[in-house]
Amino acid sequence: MSGKKGENEGGLPLFETKVARGRAAYKLVSITILFGIVSTWIYRLINIPATGKYAWIAIFFAEFFFGLHWILTQAARWNVVYRYPFKDRLSSTRYEENLPPVDIFVCTADPVLEPPSLVINTVLSLMAYNYPPEKLSVYLSDDGGSQLTFYALLEASKFSKYWIPFCKKHNVEPRSPEVYFARSNGVDESNIAQEWTSIKKLYEDMKSRIDSAAAKGCVSKEIMDQHKGFSEWNSQATKQDHQSIVQILIDGWNSYAVDIDGNRLPTLVYLSREKKPEFPHNFKAGSMNSLIRVSSEISNAPIILNVDCDMYSSDPDAIRDALCFFLDEKQGQRISYVQFPQNYNNTVKDDVYANVTRAINQIELSGVDGYGGALYVGTGCFHRRESLSGKKYSGNHIIESQNVKNNINNRTIEELEKASKVLANCSYEKGTLWGKEMGLVYGCPVEDIVTGLTIQCRGWMPIYYNPSKYAFQGVAPTTLDISLIQFKRWSEGMFQIFLSKYCPFIYGHGKIKLGAQMGYCIYLLWAPISLPALCYLIIPPLCLLHNVPLFPQVSSLWIAPFAYVAAAKVGCTLVEDLMCGGTLRGWWNLQRMVMIRRTTSFLFALIDTVSRQLGLSETAFTITGKVVDDEAHKRYEKGIIEFGSSSIMLIIIATLALLNLFGFAWGLKNALFYGPEAFEKFTPEITICGTMVMLNLPVYEALFFRSDKGSIPSSVLFKSIVIASIACLVPIY
Repeated sequence: MSGKKGENEGGLPLFETKVARGRAAYKLVSITILFGIVSTWIYRLINIPATGKYAWIAIFFAEFFFGLHWILTQAARWNVVYRYPFKDRLSSTRYEENLPPVDIFVCTADPVLEPPSLVINTVLSLMAYNYPPEKLSVYLSDDGGSQLTFYALLEASKFSKYWIPFCKKHNVEPRSPEVYFARSNGVDESNIAQEWTSIKKLYEDMKSRIDSAAAKGCVSKEIMDQHKGFSEWNSQATKQDHQSIVQILIDGWNSYAVDIDGNRLPTLVYLSREKKPEFPHNFKAGSMNSLIRVSSEISNAPIILNVDCDMYSSDPDAIRDALCFFLDEKQGQRISYVQFPQNYNNTVKDDVYANVTRAINQIELSGVDGYGGALYVGTGCFHRRESLSGKKYSGNHIIESQNVKNNINNRTIEELEKASKVLANCSYEKGTLWGKEMGLVYGCPVEDIVTGLTIQCRGWMPIYYNPSKYAFQGVAPTTLDISLIQFKRWSEGMFQIFLSKYCPFIYGHGKIKLGAQMGYCIYLLWAPISLPALCYLIIPPLCLLHNVPLFPQVSSLWIAPFAYVAAAKVGCTLVEDLMCGGTLRGWWNLQRMVMIRRTTSFLFALIDTVSRQLGLSETAFTITGKVVDDEAHKRYEKGIIEFGSSSIMLIIIATLALLNLFGFAWGLKNALFYGPEAFEKFTPEITICGTMVMLNLPVYEALFFRSDKGSIPSSVLFKSIVIASIACLVPIY
């Protein structure tokens, strides 16, 4: 980048960092909570009863683990920082003329679970960035090796000639055609009504052709004869066994690759890396590493953006925001990646599945960033190619503006495609450092988290940036099953990191700050937190049923720390959620989903991880579906939870709900028949069970009152009643 400074803006920083306000007050509250937590531990240790001793010890274990995990979460709240880029300064002459090229990676893996029409909407939104098109290259990695996905991208390449100029001429937002046309009514805007109608028809015709091919499961011979790329597929090719395919659909470095207004188009490349049954393909990490190599052969941009196929760009200036961090003359050289949060465009009022993680996005991730440990979450992340490719920070990493033609060296498209295919072959990585010290790290389902950690440990500094205007929006789970499967995959992968050599307290020791190590472990320990959660959902109702007290009586002073810790924790989470834009009902839904995730997704993640550590099973990557039927979608829009399965997770949810209902009913019965003394003796247990009953009201409704397809099946009801009834008979003395 040129060091020449503008007349008025020379030397001004391109971003600033501000510490969040109100942290002193929060620190004071957290210290009092810590004092309360330690007091409860002391009470448990000095008052172990003879009756119900094992229940007492189990509850102590739960409270001890909850306390430790709460201490970890404070690392993400004591040093919260917010980043503010100045992209108006980036537009000054000294930067605008030297903007670096950017490569954009989009990953997809299954044309059924990730429909091609969804994928191309993401691609089109990224192609339409407010950025010099000759410096923009978009790569789609299709791990499904599907002709349908290739055909959809081919259609998108043609439609982009109309869509991109329309977006830029009228400053269209968002730039995903599907979302834009669903939200707008162009006929009300007389200045663009005719053009709006014309573009919409072109889009609908394109989508109809793509969806028609997807419904048939194949591309017609007539279409296949129109493009040489289809010859890459043969009758023997399958999803798990096919050659490397690289097709450059738009060669944006050539002046004749233009839209209908004569303006240059971005480069567009389709990649499906080679797959063979005898070679491990390493899931998304393998796909990303192939993209890094193939793009280095074609465009080799110093900045890389990676996006999931269902996360369209909702801010056409997001690249410029990210570049403010990389190009800052004082701090930019050390920045490895800029992570944007995940947001969704299909969340409903009060967020029934708690998809919008407000406190995590606005507080926790910013707090971990305060210690220089911003997490890489796998999508919506801008990378410096050097740091992603395995280089250590050396203090001399100026991003140079380069001409794509210099990398191409006048080679033809066919020559580029041929050279790139070799880099995407299965055998290319054999005997190399790819997946170890280069690219994304292999061997973990959440390769993004562990890759971010290794980058930081090489001396680089990441940035977390949460803009007021969403940069990316995706598709959130709309059924309980999909949501729980997603969290099970995440928590399993993260716990594997904790048990591996990449545990932040070991791998990061002396390389990253203690606060960053603790921040990572907030999420890496999701899986084991299932055990104390189960204790708190099982033991209190059983103790009520057997008249065994677990807590101090209300008249005892020892009840104070228990009550204070519970009230303060609940109060803090409520205040955080409301301050971050949530609603009271949305916060309540979050508490329900936290309870459900901990006792299902996190529990099975723990079991599978332990099984894997013992060599009893291997981790399998699960893709979460993006499509549900119309009836389920209507229930989702009304905020009705979609149960509708007979999975073992649902049996656990129903059993725990019934067990707490039995315990609460028994406790109330005793309080009514045996007077105030009985109530005083068991007030904490009754309160806990009563809270669980309130949280589980949608579960009881689905068990006993609903009759739609989203209700809980009668087989689950029967099994849950039997299991809960047997549990009630278990002696706890």
